[in-house]
Amino acid sequence: VLFRSADVDGRHVVAVVPVSCQVNLKALARAVGGKHAQMADPADAVRITGYIVGGISPLGQKRQLPTVIDDTAMLWDTVLVSAGKRGLDVELAPGDLVALTLAELADIAV
Repeated sequence: VLFRSADVDGRHVVAVVPVSCQVNLKALARAVGGKHAQMADPADAVRITGYIVGGISPLGQKRQLPTVIDDTAMLWDTVLVSAGKRGLDVELAPGDLVALTLAELADIAV
């Protein structure tokens, strides 16, 4: 699973998709009730999340951001997400990731 920071209609959101995929920005925008999404500027992502690029985690950010997890995460017993440093991951059940991030599930990967 891969975390991405995006901007939807001027507000930052978190997208979590399989590492082999990319975020479908149109689907992400729809999932959070927006019209247009783009990848967040890396400097903005660092400032907003408190993590360095390459180690940004969907968990424990400076403030809770709207989070969308690709629904294929639920096919697995566990998933890996960044743990706040480059090369450091945390393994957890996808249901726990959804609960901890207050995420919505949606088809957002291509």
